Amino acid sequence: MTDLIEHGQLHIGGELVDPLGTDTIEVVSPHTEQVIGRVPHASAADVNRAVETAREAFDHGPWPRASLEERIEVVTRIKDAIAVRHEEIARVISAQNGSPYSWSVLAQALGAMMVWDTAIAVARGVTFEEPRQGVLGPILVRREPVGVVAAVVPWNVPQFVAAAKLAPALLAGCSVILKPSPETPLDAYLLADIVAEAGLPKGVLSILPAGREVSEYLVGHPGVDKVSFTGSVAAGKRVMEVASRNLTRVTLELGGKSAAVILPDADLEAAVAGIVPNAWMNNGQACVAQTRILAPRSHYDEIAERFATAAGALTVGDPLDAATQVGPLVAQRQQKRSLDYIRLGQEEGAKVLTGGSRPAGLERGWYVEPTLFGGVSNSMRIAREEIFGPVICLLPYEDEAEAVRIAGDSDYGLSGSVWTSDVEHGIDIARQVRTGTYSVNTFSLDMLGPFGGYKNSGLGREFGPEGFAEYLEHKMIHLPAGHGGAG
Repeated sequence: MTDLIEHGQLHIGGELVDPLGTDTIEVVSPHTEQVIGRVPHASAADVNRAVETAREAFDHGPWPRASLEERIEVVTRIKDAIAVRHEEIARVISAQNGSPYSWSVLAQALGAMMVWDTAIAVARGVTFEEPRQGVLGPILVRREPVGVVAAVVPWNVPQFVAAAKLAPALLAGCSVILKPSPETPLDAYLLADIVAEAGLPKGVLSILPAGREVSEYLVGHPGVDKVSFTGSVAAGKRVMEVASRNLTRVTLELGGKSAAVILPDADLEAAVAGIVPNAWMNNGQACVAQTRILAPRSHYDEIAERFATAAGALTVGDPLDAATQVGPLVAQRQQKRSLDYIRLGQEEGAKVLTGGSRPAGLERGWYVEPTLFGGVSNSMRIAREEIFGPVICLLPYEDEAEAVRIAGDSDYGLSGSVWTSDVEHGIDIARQVRTGTYSVNTFSLDMLGPFGGYKNSGLGREFGPEGFAEYLEHKMIHLPAGHGGAG
């Protein structure tokens, strides 16, 4: 991408309108460090306007009162348009946040399309109204849309996370205000065009790029019924605090420090091939990344050599180059954060097995080499704190009980995996580790199952029936004795 992308208006309720403030957001390429885009920075006044529009659409508009099939027709058109434009979406996201283009195609764009698609399948299985025989007589249980949703999405996988919130919310009948990150607002404009062309009624969706202060104003707005947030633990705690003033419902998908446990009987070649792309995925900027690799001490040296060789062979470079496997970090602050943790790890006594600095020949751009630390103790900060960069820890363990203990000894509980020749035994390990998702001899994020975390990794779930339920209220209607139930 070489041309400057400029947008002078905001999408509020499906219409392009002039912003009420004068601030703008400049989008900077993490590869060239040059400005590649400029959009309005939404103000508190724009939030008020968007909430009022969403409130009117929900309280009086046709969308919550449409049939499920009518809503599915519109959402299907959104999904199909994303599939058609997936390469364009992938290019824009890679240019904004440095995600390797090959990964952007699969995870950022086609992955988002799959989220929309599976949400449709989930919606078809939801019972929105059912009769029950209560203790005191017949009752009718209804599931109704929760109302106006504030969906706050991060910069690392903006379309994927937006889909995880928008698809179930819209299918449930909610109206939504989508708040993209200031680092990655450009793809949201593509989505706005797609949604408008799909025929979503006016007022149902607004898109407001903005920074932290305006985000806080949005989640604390009394006209918002539900906040769905993805981001850091610190920001999630603040969202929960602000939303609590109005008792606004919240779903929080936060950070992770997930452990990949390699058992002594594992196929090491398969384990390395499966873990490496999921440790350094998206340049290490993924909440589910397998950032702690647990190796049996009996095989530690061999495992360390295999992983160091594989990480050292990863191709680092221009995110829009199809050959790139690791691109730049999204911002200079993230580059500095990773480099600071690399220095800290060395001070703590860990050993850099590969990487550890800026890549040679890439003096421009916010790059950090794929880095693997060996000799790491789980008490070290590099093993306990989410770095959100291409810095991975290799930890030794003596026996299986210690491996399970180390895997669970974290403030986080989002993801994890185990690698073994005995799948049933791997399932037993999975049952013991307190995380919201887990994989045996693979790594995946299935959109028909619940995704979310234990402990500091968040509250609530996304995907599957459990994620859909986050956008529904449950109502009980008592009926007179002898009534047959639903009419």
